[in-house]
Amino acid sequence: MATPSRETYDAVIIGAGIGGLVCGCYLARAGLKVLIVEQHNKPGGYCTSFKRRGVTFDAAAHCFGSLRKDGIMDWVFEDLGLNSILKVKRYNPSDSIISPDGHQIDFFNNQEDTINSIKKYFPEDEGAVRTLFTHLMENHPSFFSSLRNLTFKDLLDRYLKNEKLKKILSFPFIGLGGLPASRMSAFVATKLFSEFLLDGGYYPEGGMQSLSNALAERLIYYKGNIMFSSRVRRIRTYKNRVTGVVLDNNRYIPSKYVISNCNAYHTFLRFIDKNKIDIDFRDKIKNMEPSLSNFVLYIGLKSYDKKDISPPGTCMWLMKNYNYERAYNEILSGDIYAFGGCTVRVLPSRQGITATMPALFRTKNFWKKHKERVKEFFLENILQVFPALRKHISFVDAATPQTLYRYTLNHRGASFGWAGTVEQFGIYKLRKPSFLKNLFLVGHWTTLGSGVSGVAYTGYDTANLILKKEPLTV
Repeated sequence: MATPSRETYDAVIIGAGIGGLVCGCYLARAGLKVLIVEQHNKPGGYCTSFKRRGVTFDAAAHCFGSLRKDGIMDWVFEDLGLNSILKVKRYNPSDSIISPDGHQIDFFNNQEDTINSIKKYFPEDEGAVRTLFTHLMENHPSFFSSLRNLTFKDLLDRYLKNEKLKKILSFPFIGLGGLPASRMSAFVATKLFSEFLLDGGYYPEGGMQSLSNALAERLIYYKGNIMFSSRVRRIRTYKNRVTGVVLDNNRYIPSKYVISNCNAYHTFLRFIDKNKIDIDFRDKIKNMEPSLSNFVLYIGLKSYDKKDISPPGTCMWLMKNYNYERAYNEILSGDIYAFGGCTVRVLPSRQGITATMPALFRTKNFWKKHKERVKEFFLENILQVFPALRKHISFVDAATPQTLYRYTLNHRGASFGWAGTVEQFGIYKLRKPSFLKNLFLVGHWTTLGSGVSGVAYTGYDTANLILKKEPLTV
């Protein structure tokens, strides 16, 4: 039998990712008694940093978007007072795509400069690109509601004529959502496009961990609590409502609300008794498709020369060929060397580089056997584009999908929660299950948000849903 806690809470949040932190801050600010239970020894989930040989690397998320006036992160920063404790710089260009033909398309802070960068190589599509970007940034409900059943490829086909340009503009979504344009929901892709590419490149001083730490600091300021290095084992229920959580040490923590910021498989298939969940819903969860994971390089630099590599803070998207859709399918079939294309970003400190490429989740033994070979393959692909980089490298380390799983417990090391397909977009029961009162989900396993700004929105919106039911205010 679980040992009851002396403390009871209005809300227990499972996981201190950005979605959970934002949700917790809003609830605590309104006067609710909040506890976040986090299995790691630091907050952030994929939004963490670590030191290796004196160099601070971002573990996964490398920047964020939507800090423009009235953007999602602007709301969060203003509401929670982050501007007073966190310095943020926006890099320009935020992103650059290098095509197989050697074309470099830059995403500048100024949209007109971005359009000019595209016009340089694709002048015939200038007007269409301008119209598309306008629709993306106007955020008109009728535009986004029309995307419900479209793929991102469908949307690009409506606007653009040049097939190479379509491939170039959709290439980042392999890295931002783990899907090619032909499979990615147009709604998901356009939100990522507007919030990450057209309004991206924001980076907190000290690394991405600084953002997570700032949110944790505000939670404590609002009299919330975080319990690190602790795992939830069960979500306890009575009849058709949640009553709290049980930790791995058998401690029971009563709570009116439970908000899960962890992976949906754990939430529905491990934490909750089978007889509390409809069989059809359990089967649906089992059959849903998680996103791809990533293989990540952490490259230490003994020197830096801007002639030999990209500028610090800019995310470089390196396309190996235009037929990356076939390479994506080959990855799914098990070919770990199929893709070749990747993302490369020099750290603002100029002391290192993070680079990512999509990868399938495999066993520990598989990665123990293949990790070094994949690391060498990945590095050589980067050096083909930046050959002079070799002389600046001091060390190379890597994270496999198993590494990402170990530190975040995301199912199969998924980098973006559920795959953002048309079929899996906007499943409301994954946000607020109707069969259990006072259970909510936030984060990228809700099918509603991915990326830092997307998961922050789910935390903000979920807190508002709860606060509409609560009389507690400060």
